[in-house]
Amino acid sequence: MEEEELEHLRSMDSDKAKAKLSAVAEELGREIRVFTNPAASAESNEATAISTSELDEPDDFYEFTPADYYRAIANKMGDQFLKTRKFREAEAAKRRARITKAVMRVRFPDNNTLEVKFQPSETIQCLVDLLRKVLACPDLPFYLYTTPPKERIKDMSKDFYSAGFAPGAIVYFSYDLPKDDDRQVANSGPFLRDEILSLNGLDLVPEQSEVTHSATEPVVAEPPPPVRETKAEGKKPVKPKWLKLVHAGNVERASKDHLTMLEQNRVTIST
Repeated sequence: MEEEELEHLRSMDSDKAKAKLSAVAEELGREIRVFTNPAASAESNEATAISTSELDEPDDFYEFTPADYYRAIANKMGDQFLKTRKFREAEAAKRRARITKAVMRVRFPDNNTLEVKFQPSETIQCLVDLLRKVLACPDLPFYLYTTPPKERIKDMSKDFYSAGFAPGAIVYFSYDLPKDDDRQVANSGPFLRDEILSLNGLDLVPEQSEVTHSATEPVVAEPPPPVRETKAEGKKPVKPKWLKLVHAGNVERASKDHLTMLEQNRVTIST
């Protein structure tokens, strides 16, 4: 009985999660996910009260090291070595055709992450427009950047594939405010609307009936049928010809030896 009640509660929770996700997806025109970065800790929660300029690492933190530079050059040379322009274009077209989505994750200073799926041919401006719908302060200027090295995304007309964001990428969010601006209080968070934050941890899950079926009725592999020896019934084993010949030769020799022994005994008795 307890298992049935738990199953019913799970089903209700799953239905509520689906309904909430569907409602937000209908409002935004896209399905989204919200989750907290596993690396978040108590220290990171306290850090949300600090301004974005203090949260962000200094620019020199993201500078290329000599090892990074030589690694990037080696990879680039290896990819383009002895490739004609026509061959490279054909290869790029094949790669692009195989990629059917761009899963973008926007990470905020409070360690919350927003995940959205786009088509590779859509532009970065689509992501910016979506963010304005989910931000707690949509009127404040903001920018997105990638690391390492820290590089601000400026060309919003670029599509996700051309920007190197397909099949997926992580970008970082920051408000674009002067240090002495009174609106710096926004950097303490929350960065997302309450309705969006309430989706944290919710996701579309498989139907519970399928899970229950697989758990209660495990599939047991049947042992293979025993292998039967194919012997002809009602037939005696047949000796090969060579065995018959050997047997006949042995009988003939035994008969000769027996006759010789009888002859010797007869001679002995007569004498």
